[in-house]
Amino acid sequence: MTGSYVAGTDIAVQDVPPSAGNPVSTGSSFHAAMKILPAAQREAMFEIYAFCRQVDDIADGDGPRPQRLAGLDAWRADLAACYAGTPPPALRRLHAQIVRYGLLQEDFLAVVDGMAMDVLADIRAPDAATLDLYCDRVASAVGRLAVRVFGMEREAGVALAHHLGRALQLTNILRDIDEDAGLGRVYLPAEALAGAGVPPGAPEAIVGHPAVGRACLEVAGQAQAHYDKAFAIMADAPRRVVRSPRIMGEVYHVVLQRLLARGWANPRERVRVPRARALWILLRHGFV
Repeated sequence: MTGSYVAGTDIAVQDVPPSAGNPVSTGSSFHAAMKILPAAQREAMFEIYAFCRQVDDIADGDGPRPQRLAGLDAWRADLAACYAGTPPPALRRLHAQIVRYGLLQEDFLAVVDGMAMDVLADIRAPDAATLDLYCDRVASAVGRLAVRVFGMEREAGVALAHHLGRALQLTNILRDIDEDAGLGRVYLPAEALAGAGVPPGAPEAIVGHPAVGRACLEVAGQAQAHYDKAFAIMADAPRRVVRSPRIMGEVYHVVLQRLLARGWANPRERVRVPRARALWILLRHGFV
């Protein structure tokens, strides 16, 4: 399922062996990108990950919608307590990172609001503006938290979060169209579907339409434009500051390239990043 690109839907790397001691799958690009950080930054990023994981689990849970919305409201209250200086015991470590890195409450709340979009109603062929808002909330908001941890200059950091977050989320959407349809969701924008000649309908009918690949190509072009801008921003930033986002960006970009090479005709095989390619990206950017 698409969800937040950080929370449980990260790009898998083929044949990476597991190891203990971290809350993230060691076969994920997120784990690889965070592993190279200094200990303090790594701890902060894993706390952000844990937050994303928990609100994502609520949004994609099996409970009734009112129950899931109540769970997200509870997170809003807990975040308010953190920013009031009275964090619940379970969030004391997250609160410590909020204080250390000046993480903004509005960015955490944006993530919660993005998850709520999935709970209020199954997203089906949203218009482009709604999709962009969703991407901002579930992806770019996470990026805005992350760039504060990485120590990026504010303006460049916000711009990087904007473009890289959207690039990663659109890549997830293109990768997960069948899984999302099985959950009753279609994140491909209505404008792209209409332009491709794909009529409205049930999610599985939409993603099974012979012309859906044309809509996917349009979204892939949008993702590529965001990658181009994100890579340009990172090229102008100190290398040590953008090592982790560079790894994430390049791994996801490989996925986009492999999706384009595979196409979207049925049957669609799952796209993964070859271990050797992922290790090469890690070696290129993991050390400065």
